[in-house]
Amino acid sequence: MTAISPALHLVDFDNVSPATLQDQVRSAIDAANAFLDTMPALDSLPADRQISAEQALADVMSFDHINLALDRSWGILSHLNSVMSNDDIRQVHHELLPKLSAYGTRVGQHQPLFGRYQAIKNDTAFFAALEPARARAIELALRSFELSGVALPKEEQAAFADIQSKLSTLSATFSDHILDATQAYALPLSQAQLAGLTDSGLALLADAGEQYKTRELARGTLSQADVDALPTPYYVASLNIPVYLAIMTHADDRDLRETLYRAYVTRASEFDTHTNAKGESLNNADIMSQILQLREQKAKLLGFDNYAEVSLSTKMADSVTEVEDFLRNLATQATPAAQQDLAQLQTCAQDYGIDELQPWDSAYIAEKVKQSKFSLSQEEIRPYFPLPKVISGLFAIVERLYGIKVQEHSESVSRWHDDVRFYQLFDADDTLLGGFYFDLFARSGKRGGAWMSGFQSRYRHEATEHQQLPVCFMVGNFTPALDGKPSLLTHDEVLTLFHEFGHGLHHLLTQVTVGDVAGVNGVEWDAVELPSQFMENWAWDSEGIALISSHVDTDEPLPTDKLDALLAVKNFQSGMQTLRQIEFALFDLLIHAHTPALDYEGILATLDAVRRDVALMHTPDYNRFANGFSHIFAGGYAAGYYSYKWAELLSADAFSKFEEDGIFNPITGKAFRETILSVGGSFPAKTNFENFRGRSASIDALLRHSGFVATQGMQNTDTTHSTREGI
Repeated sequence: MTAISPALHLVDFDNVSPATLQDQVRSAIDAANAFLDTMPALDSLPADRQISAEQALADVMSFDHINLALDRSWGILSHLNSVMSNDDIRQVHHELLPKLSAYGTRVGQHQPLFGRYQAIKNDTAFFAALEPARARAIELALRSFELSGVALPKEEQAAFADIQSKLSTLSATFSDHILDATQAYALPLSQAQLAGLTDSGLALLADAGEQYKTRELARGTLSQADVDALPTPYYVASLNIPVYLAIMTHADDRDLRETLYRAYVTRASEFDTHTNAKGESLNNADIMSQILQLREQKAKLLGFDNYAEVSLSTKMADSVTEVEDFLRNLATQATPAAQQDLAQLQTCAQDYGIDELQPWDSAYIAEKVKQSKFSLSQEEIRPYFPLPKVISGLFAIVERLYGIKVQEHSESVSRWHDDVRFYQLFDADDTLLGGFYFDLFARSGKRGGAWMSGFQSRYRHEATEHQQLPVCFMVGNFTPALDGKPSLLTHDEVLTLFHEFGHGLHHLLTQVTVGDVAGVNGVEWDAVELPSQFMENWAWDSEGIALISSHVDTDEPLPTDKLDALLAVKNFQSGMQTLRQIEFALFDLLIHAHTPALDYEGILATLDAVRRDVALMHTPDYNRFANGFSHIFAGGYAAGYYSYKWAELLSADAFSKFEEDGIFNPITGKAFRETILSVGGSFPAKTNFENFRGRSASIDALLRHSGFVATQGMQNTDTTHSTREGI
C-alpha cells in the first residue's frame, strides 16, 4: 500500500483540541501582524531605496507564506465547528472571530502591502512577464483591497473594521441558532403515527429514539428508570434531514406531516420556543435585520448603492438588473411545466382524500405519483445504491473520464470521527495529486446540508522549498448504516455525493501552485458550481448508473424496468423545483438590493412578494424559511444564491459537449480537465468556459435538460445576454 506523502501535510486529529487551536490561531495572527509591522510604506522610502517590482513580489509571496499557519489552524477549527460542534469548540471559535475579523480588515487596508501589489501591476513589463496564475492573483488581490476599504479615510476604515467584526459574529450566531433549533426538536411517536413509513424510515426513527434517550438522560430530564420504561424500539421524529424527509415522504398521518413541517419552517423564528444552553432565545429575526443593515453600511462606505452591487462586483454577472432578468425569464420558461407539475399532484391528492394540496403534502403525494405513473419508489431503488458500491462506481467514472485513480487509506490516518474515510488521488502515471476525506452521515453536533471544504490548496514556495498538495473535506448528511447493512442511498443522495465530488475534483485536479487561484480559489462565485452540477450528469446516465448500482444483498444490477423508470423520472416536478430555486434566488437578490436596509417585517414582506410573483403553491403565513436561510445569512451566498441556476446553465451546456462526443469520451474528458478543472481561478471563468466549449454559453441545453421548451423570445434574449456577458 502506498505510504501517505508528507506533501499532504495531514492533520493529526487525535491530538487537536480547541485550546491548542486557539493558541495556534493567535500565534499565527501575531506572526503575520509582526511581519506587517516591519513592512515600510513605499512612499516613506528614500529615492535611492525604492524597491523594485521583483522585490515587491518577493514581499507579497513571503507574506502569503506566513499566512499558511493561520489558514491551517483556523481551517481546522472552523471545520470541527461544522462537523463536531460542542460547547468548547463553539466557544473558542466564536471568541476568535473578532480577532480574525480585525486581522483580515487590517490586511485589506494595509497601505504598505497594497503599495507592493500596485508596484507589481504598475511595472507593465514585469507584470506582463508573470505566469498567468500569478498575474491573475495580483489582479484579484488589488480588487480585494478596494473592497476592503483600502482607499477609505482612517475614520471610515475604523467603521468598516467594526462592521466586519460584527458581521462575522452575527453570522456565526445565526448558524448556531439553526443547529440548536434543529437538534432541540424531538417528537416521540405513537404506533398509529408510523403508518406508511418504510423499513429504512423506521430504522432512522428508532436510531433517533436511542439518541433521544441518551440525550435526555444526560440532561437529567429523564431518569434511568424513565428510560428503562420506554419501549424498544422507541420511535422519535427529529428535524435532521434524513428523518424529516422519511416522514414527509412516506408518513400517511397528514397531521404528523403538518406538525413536522411547521416545526421545520419555524426554526429560529418568533414561533420557536427553544433556547440554547445559556437560556437565550434562538430567534434569528433581529440578527437578520442587523446583518442587512451592516451590509448596507459596508456597501455605502465602499461607494456602492447597495450590498447586491458589492456582491456582484466579484462575479460573472454585471448587475442586479441582469441577474433579475435572468431569473424572471427562466421563471417564465419554467412556469408552464410547473403548472402541469402542480396539477398532477393535485389530481393525485384527490385520491388520498386531500381536497387542497398543502406544502406538507407535496413530497408525500409526489412519491405516490412516482409509484403510480413511473412504477418507481425511492425505497425500492435504495437497496440498489449501497454507499460502498456508489463510491467505487463514482471512482470508476472519474478514472474513465480523467485517467485518475483513488486509493483508500482510512486506517493509516487520524480522523475526527470513526465514520470518516480518507483517500489519496493519483494521476494516470501514479503521480500523487492530493487527498480527500468523506464525512457523509448525519449525526448530532453536525451542521445540516452538504459541502466541500477546500481546506488546503495546492501551493509551492520556492524560497523555502515548501510544497503542499491539495486536501479537502467532503461532507454530507446521508442516512447512516443501520441494521448491519451499509448506508443505502436514495438517488437524491447519490446526486448530492456526485455534486460534492465535482467540487472536490475542481479543488484536487488543479495544476496551479499559486494558492489564491488554485482549485476553487479565485473562481467567480456564480461559476464555482459548474464542476459540481456538471458531475451530477453521470448519475443520470444509464452507463453511469450501471457502475454505481447493485443490490445490497444479491449484487444484481438495477433491473431494466427500474432503470427506465429512474431515467423517466429525471424531470419529474422540475418546473416546481426550478421555481423554488428562483424564489430563493430572487428573494436573496432583492433584500440585498433594497435601500434602506429592510427590517424583519420588510424581509418577510419581500419574500411574500416574490412568492406572489413566481410560486404556484400557497405558503402558510407562519412559514419562516428565511430565518433558516444559512446560505445567505451565514454563508457566502449573499446576493449570490442565483449562482446555482447561473452555473447550471454553464454545466448543462458543458455536458452537451459530452452528449455530442460520448459521455465517456476520454478526449473530451481531458479537454474539460485541462480547461476547467486544472486551471482553477487563474483565468476568468468566461475564458475557461469558452476555451472548453469553443463559444459562449447558450441556455438551450439547460432548458432541454430541465424538460422545458424554449420560446423564441427567450432564446433571442439569451443570445444577446450570452454574447454581451459571456455566460
